[in-house]
Amino acid sequence: MIILFDLDGTLIDSTEAILECFHHAFEVHNFAQPSDDAIKALVGYPLDVMFEDLGVPRAIVWDFVATYKEEYRKISTQKTFLLENAKDAVLEASKFATLGIVTTKTAEYSKILMEYFGLMEYFDVLIGREDVQNPKPHAEPILKAMETLDIKGKEIWMIGDTKLDLIAAKSAGVNSIGVLSGYDSREIIEKFTDVIFSDALEAVLHLQDRKKQHTQSY
Repeated sequence: MIILFDLDGTLIDSTEAILECFHHAFEVHNFAQPSDDAIKALVGYPLDVMFEDLGVPRAIVWDFVATYKEEYRKISTQKTFLLENAKDAVLEASKFATLGIVTTKTAEYSKILMEYFGLMEYFDVLIGREDVQNPKPHAEPILKAMETLDIKGKEIWMIGDTKLDLIAAKSAGVNSIGVLSGYDSREIIEKFTDVIFSDALEAVLHLQDRKKQHTQSY
């Protein structure tokens, strides 16, 4: 079995860092500040898409992204936290599955965070924004992760907290689990998957039971 995890809202909570960096970018560029709710509603999309949707003209959007990333690099480890049960989810999953991360975050910062939390060693692959041309909800990030793994004869599952994760999974032809620990509501998630749990640990325990039953049937 292969389990691919999203990061924000699935394993980590970097809301504080994200909000702080967005507000910092709007302040530096003397632009009208968006609300926290408006920012949070877009988490999961690439930064340039988020800034554009928050009113930044395309011509200058990459200036905002650069300012955001500069600040994020300074504060990310201090303002990002593992979600409750996330560490247990990774440790338990590593006992019976090959693990990967598929995120729209920058891979460089994602690896730094996972190393900071002592979890990077459990993942065989990490695909971030700079690794693909088309981020989630496109299938490319998941397909790219699969290219680096031995997938023959294995079930593949994507665990994520937003519709972007679930749409990407369907497009890539893999199974999906929605978790309620992040940014999208149950009402949104249930439109895209029938398998929903409160957090990543519950999802992993479900897959562990599934694998046990599958093994016992042979």
